[in-house]
Amino acid sequence: MNENLAILIEQRLQALAPLDLTIRDDSHRHAGHVGARDGGKHFIVTIVSDQFLGHSRVARHRMVYDVLGDLMPQRIHALALQTMTADEAASLLTQGK
Repeated sequence: MNENLAILIEQRLQALAPLDLTIRDDSHRHAGHVGARDGGKHFIVTIVSDQFLGHSRVARHRMVYDVLGDLMPQRIHALALQTMTADEAASLLTQGK
């Protein structure tokens, strides 16, 4: 994993006051892909923040992109997002039992 970039992503996402944050570098699964060849990384980010409360999924993603936007597309080629409030995350945990 590109540790420095993952750390930078984590630092930037602190602006959204995450209650939980998982960042996974998925670049190895995209070897040979155009963006990967050009050096861009693929990340999967799960973020739980009550700042998402009352916002649509699209608005939540925009909030993340606002924080990380200048890293795209050169350093981050692709970003898969799962954005939840604390209540939504707790509900997922309850459903999993």
